[in-house]
Amino acid sequence: MTPPPGWYRDPHAPHLERWWDGTAWTEHRRAPGAAGAPGMPGTPGGPVPAPGAPGGPGGGAGRARVIAVVTAGAVLATAIVTGVVLLREDDGRTSVRTGPTTTSSAAAPPSRTPSPSASASEPSADDPAVVEDQLNGVTFPLLDGWVRPRHIAEDDVIMTTDGTYDCPGEGSVCRHGMVVSRTVTGSDETSPERLAEEDISDAADDAFDRDLIGNRPYGGITSHSTVKSGPVAVAGRAGYLVRWRVKTAKGPGGYVQSMVFPSSVGTESPVLVRYVIDAGEDAPPVADMDRITRGIRTIGDTGSGGGVGSSIGPTD
Repeated sequence: MTPPPGWYRDPHAPHLERWWDGTAWTEHRRAPGAAGAPGMPGTPGGPVPAPGAPGGPGGGAGRARVIAVVTAGAVLATAIVTGVVLLREDDGRTSVRTGPTTTSSAAAPPSRTPSPSASASEPSADDPAVVEDQLNGVTFPLLDGWVRPRHIAEDDVIMTTDGTYDCPGEGSVCRHGMVVSRTVTGSDETSPERLAEEDISDAADDAFDRDLIGNRPYGGITSHSTVKSGPVAVAGRAGYLVRWRVKTAKGPGGYVQSMVFPSSVGTESPVLVRYVIDAGEDAPPVADMDRITRGIRTIGDTGSGGGVGSSIGPTD
């Protein structure tokens, strides 16, 4: 039996609800308990907002990527990077992928009542220059040249650089930088080092290889090199980062970083933060990755972020 239209827990983003139209999942999502999308049954009338960009093949798509997007009607500048989803490979290995997961009409929405959750990117009530990731219990500093996400369909974007530019390859528009934060779930692996090392290749592909609809905004990746890796203190906790310099067939390429550290809330599941900065002349300095990392705090903490791992720094 096919469930009736309504809001159900999103099977690929359990902290959100997603609209089931009676035959298939739509791209409409909301936080549990929030007002429904305008124009849907049981909600006030009004225009239905334009849906986000469609999911990529296999559920992997650019969430840490400087991404090319398709404009439809009014310009919807969809962004680089999106949420991390753990997928089980055929050989039993767990890998981390990004992007909205493709769903089909055969997937029935769960009937369980969703539990309350918070948005991944909210302004701090105390400091407008700080962005809160309430789900993972941390805040990020909003540096000059960075803004809260606008016109972005992905759920887990914390911040982007301001403005867009024409992609050098196949695509519409790209952004010079993006930061994404996601809880790692579905895996027994808890080592920040192993999780970061497993994620970095997928992060590079999502950022600089193919976008949400299969285009190659940079013409594909031609090579990469590790420019930094090692332990790092994040919000007073011992984490690990891996940073690659990526060269592309078109355009300047750029830098991508996967950083994992234990959360200070809930079950202390690992938190994965992806950074993407292109190498163009108008891009922010790569050092912004380190500045943002040093400024990450536990929500409510106004101190120096010291504690476990506070003296640890990344290895060049």
